[in-house]
Amino acid sequence: MKRGALLAAMALALSGCGGLRPLYGGGAAGPVQSALAAVEVAPIEGKAGWLVANALKDRFDAGRSEAPRYRIEVKLDDQIAGLGVRRDDSVARERRTLRARYQLIDLSNGAVVLDATAGSDAGIDVVGSEYATIAAENTALERLSGIVADQIVARIARFAQATARESGAASAQ
Repeated sequence: MKRGALLAAMALALSGCGGLRPLYGGGAAGPVQSALAAVEVAPIEGKAGWLVANALKDRFDAGRSEAPRYRIEVKLDDQIAGLGVRRDDSVARERRTLRARYQLIDLSNGAVVLDATAGSDAGIDVVGSEYATIAAENTALERLSGIVADQIVARIARFAQATARESGAASAQ
């Protein structure tokens, strides 16, 4: 009897989730994927910029079939800070932080339709080998570039879904 009551309560709770819709509903022809395929990436300065730009292009260009409707402009802040200090005053641990401020610009009128930030950080052990430390810093930057690109794409996808919902509601009236 308890199991039946629990299942009924769960079903009732889930019935309130009727407004949930998959972000990528409609597949490649859906509004979110169409909007993502219509984003061009402006050049971004530096090594971190090259990595982030390539990661964004990989995520946006999947099945590009139309001319760009939007352009994304990204400004990066890439910093490495020492955290731990050994007895000999050398750094024992570093934190690499990659922050991005980005703007999504509508190419039809030049308006900024989305202005947001993304970022992540990673800890790096500083070892006796300078080569190993530099390799760890580079690996951290590659990882952070992918994470920041994923955050940017997710935010633009949510923007595209909200825009599609608003235009669908306006056309229904």
